[in-house]
Amino acid sequence: MNAPLFETEVAATPDAPFANDVPTVRFALMVAVAVLPLYASQTLIPSLNASLHLGAAITLVTALTLLGYAAGLVGLVPLVDRRPNRALIAGTLCAQVVCLVVAAVAPTAAVFLGASFAVGVTASAVQMLVPAAASLAPPHMRGKVVGNVMSGLMLGILLSRPLASVVGGAVGWRGFFAVDAVLVAVATLLVVPRLPDIRPVGAPSYLALIASMGRLVAHEPVLRRRALYQGLLMAGFNAFWSSVAVVLARSPLKLDSTHIALFALAGGGSVIIAPLAGRLGDRGHTTRTTMVAHGVAIVAAFVAAWALSDGVSRAVSIGLLAVAALAIDGGVIADQALGRRAINLLAPQSRGRVNGLYTGLFFIGSAGGAAVAGPALARWGWPGVCAVALVFFAAAGLLHLFDCLRSRTTASL
Repeated sequence: MNAPLFETEVAATPDAPFANDVPTVRFALMVAVAVLPLYASQTLIPSLNASLHLGAAITLVTALTLLGYAAGLVGLVPLVDRRPNRALIAGTLCAQVVCLVVAAVAPTAAVFLGASFAVGVTASAVQMLVPAAASLAPPHMRGKVVGNVMSGLMLGILLSRPLASVVGGAVGWRGFFAVDAVLVAVATLLVVPRLPDIRPVGAPSYLALIASMGRLVAHEPVLRRRALYQGLLMAGFNAFWSSVAVVLARSPLKLDSTHIALFALAGGGSVIIAPLAGRLGDRGHTTRTTMVAHGVAIVAAFVAAWALSDGVSRAVSIGLLAVAALAIDGGVIADQALGRRAINLLAPQSRGRVNGLYTGLFFIGSAGGAAVAGPALARWGWPGVCAVALVFFAAAGLLHLFDCLRSRTTASL
């Protein structure tokens, strides 16, 4: 018999950790604050470029942040399976505060880009919280709990853009990163001491943990499939969001920073999708809900392209882009909630590594979408960006459909 994975300070009764919503809310709030800097640069692009003269490399700010996040997911998050979780999370968040301060005072583009990568690495603390929450939930509640924590994650992502736009417009982009550092520091001081002290028992060495990750990818088809779907969706998601702020700011829409911030809130309603998708997964509707999520994202790409087509008025264009933003966010969030539920039902002794791998793999796609958005926008304009997003969304949908058909064929043999 295997040794238990965790020793915790909570009661041993399965439902006790989440007998009420307070622990879940605590996890969600911490995740929301920690993830804020991950996408903030997308609405700070004009002021960053004016100050640091990044030129064609401007979209690398988001790409490097996301690549750093992926590196943290692979290099830091597996430590959840080895180190006391509370101390690990606290240390990573403190490092994030330092990196945000460096970004705020960066004198050159090179220093800022390096700080952006480091901010991404330390933001991986949010994915340490997800498996911690999952480990405290019984299987029949896991989809709901993971979905609720993910609501905090997606709320932080969705609010990061409008907050960055508003704060950046008031006190500059340096002021935003300084304020962000203060928020993370305060959240760390207030929330981390109250987190359950989850302690792995009998964990392997760090090198053994890292070496085992390749075997996990090879031996867990659910992990591979769900990471691929989400990677493709996130590529399209970031192609859209890395470009839409530029499109909104220039002719014919010409929105100022405040209106761009309000537009960025368009996706805020999609936060409720994560717990809903998690509950549907708990009830056995994972396949159908995944198909709907992919279909919604595909339709949204067409709506986004239509928004700036000839003959569409300015007001209608903005409205259609807002609808597309809401639908894209909703489709991506639903697929991710279902994916996280599925992987957290895999080997419990590897939960930290599985979560790190899942998120790290799909954030490679996320960074790729951000990286190709700039060239696509420069060469083909907004229709090119929408076409890129559509290709990514359609590829996810087709791969899921193929996997479903293959599973049915195998089951009938």
